[in-house]
Amino acid sequence: MTNQFQSLGLKDNLIKAITDLGFINPTEVQQRIIPKLLIENNDVVCLAQTGTGKTAAFGLPLLQSIDNKSKDTQALILSPTRELCRQIAQDIMNYGKYIDNLEVVAVYGGAGIEGQIKALKKGAQIIVATPGRMVDLLNRGIASVGNIQTLVLDEADEMLNMGFKDELDAILECTPEDKRTLLFSATLPIEIEGIAKNYMSDPEIVTVGTRNSGSENVKHYYYIVHAKDRYLALKRIADYNPDIYGMIFCRTRQETQEIAEALIKDGYNADALHGELSQAQRDQVMRRFRSKNLSLLVATDVAARGIDVNELTHVINYNLPDEAEQYTHRSGRTGRADKSGISIAIINSKEQHKIRRIEKIIGKTFGQAKIPTGDEVCTRQMLHLVEEVKKAEIREEISEYITLIDEKWKDVSKEEIIWKMLSIEFNRFLDYYRHAPDLNIREESAKGNGKGESSFNLPSERGYTWVKLSIGSKAGITPRHLLRMFSSCGIGQKGVGRIDIHKEMSFVSVATNAAAYIVETTDNTDYRGRRLKVEIVTDTKIKGDRTERKENGEGRGDRRERGDSDERNVRGKSEEFRRKNGKKNSHGKDSRKPSRKERRRR
Repeated sequence: MTNQFQSLGLKDNLIKAITDLGFINPTEVQQRIIPKLLIENNDVVCLAQTGTGKTAAFGLPLLQSIDNKSKDTQALILSPTRELCRQIAQDIMNYGKYIDNLEVVAVYGGAGIEGQIKALKKGAQIIVATPGRMVDLLNRGIASVGNIQTLVLDEADEMLNMGFKDELDAILECTPEDKRTLLFSATLPIEIEGIAKNYMSDPEIVTVGTRNSGSENVKHYYYIVHAKDRYLALKRIADYNPDIYGMIFCRTRQETQEIAEALIKDGYNADALHGELSQAQRDQVMRRFRSKNLSLLVATDVAARGIDVNELTHVINYNLPDEAEQYTHRSGRTGRADKSGISIAIINSKEQHKIRRIEKIIGKTFGQAKIPTGDEVCTRQMLHLVEEVKKAEIREEISEYITLIDEKWKDVSKEEIIWKMLSIEFNRFLDYYRHAPDLNIREESAKGNGKGESSFNLPSERGYTWVKLSIGSKAGITPRHLLRMFSSCGIGQKGVGRIDIHKEMSFVSVATNAAAYIVETTDNTDYRGRRLKVEIVTDTKIKGDRTERKENGEGRGDRRERGDSDERNVRGKSEEFRRKNGKKNSHGKDSRKPSRKERRRR
């Protein structure tokens, strides 16, 4: 088979190397950029998405221009993260494996600088670096970029998002004016336009595909669930796809670690990747993931930069990113190398507007999918298991044990053997999903039933967080009951703010540092003959029936400035509430003191 890269003008040693890697047909960005860089000498700004083959697009022409007889640094490649830095360096080495005396050195933070200094002193034609570490090495006088011919800024928009503008400016000022600058980015924000204006000479802008469009091989779906069911939905999606090999994106390091630990505890081959891991830990996680010993990698956006895995089946947005454009980077992790992929977003009913905004940005429509039921998961898993048995390789060594097996199974029918073998693998799914609830939010619930339902906002208070309880006035709940409940958890009146009781639910404003403890202590416990559900309120705009709403105010009132009088304010409001409302105590008697006039009357 003829390698189509030959038509781009690359030398035979490079063609041989990329053929060894399985590169036969160039991607669109490679077709457009490689000939341009080989023939022309002007600066280029290339707008293309993650996963489109940009490293080969700039790496192959760069290698073709390198003077391997000189040890001087001739090219500098800057990338936002150490994962991407190391990945680029490895790719460049793979492309140039038939080039004699080629030295490519990766320098990045989070690893010992001594080894990197030693490697640079030996000489490197190409340096791949993160901005922070490069500035450090320049300040130490170890690295020299004063004579480079080519500067590559890869994922330039992400470098700016991560706050590297000052470092980029410092590095660029150390480079020669007559160098060639290649800037690769998914977007073209104002800051990048500033870099192009200040440090590039009349650059040509090449846009590959539609800006922010993402891969055509990716299908996009969203699932609507209650916030408290998000993790259960994640597990059900994973169970419904037995061959899943994917990444789960979370917003924060803490959430990433918590979700990964929960998945591991529940028996999934999962692990976390985030900024608090040491380099050795990150390397170990990535080795396991690339070798498919891990089927699920839970990661933050920053940590995922530089991960180059072409066979991902799914990308799951456990939470949508804060910036809609970031969704494109996430979904671009799947659907690579002409393979199809699926990008999933797990949202609550109030996040549908985010889906609409992302659709406008990427120019694609999301399909609304339903969380599989327990029966559907069990059926899918059973069929998968049967298919695995059908495809299993029969090895001749098994024949040595046939006589022993026949003896053991002589009183067992063929049908019973099949049932027992399947049960060994499948019983845990049957047990887990036997009474599994439907996690989908009914469409009328998500949109409102239109029967007197209205929205109201829970007022925010500095230092306080709202907690929702699945019990309300219909069950006879009063502020006194809730105060007593929290008191039994060790939360005093100072830790309780406003109390807002409705027909089917109650909201209590509690000290933020106590909110998680209250949920952990009271959620899923029995209270007044019913199972109590307690959760932290993440969206203070609530759907509810105002006719049933009773803004019971033990601890209610406007708190503007909290100080030493805070506890007195809370207790004063509580006493004021009891005086005005004459609430009865637990024995059914009036808890307020009678007035002198009332005592005389009695």
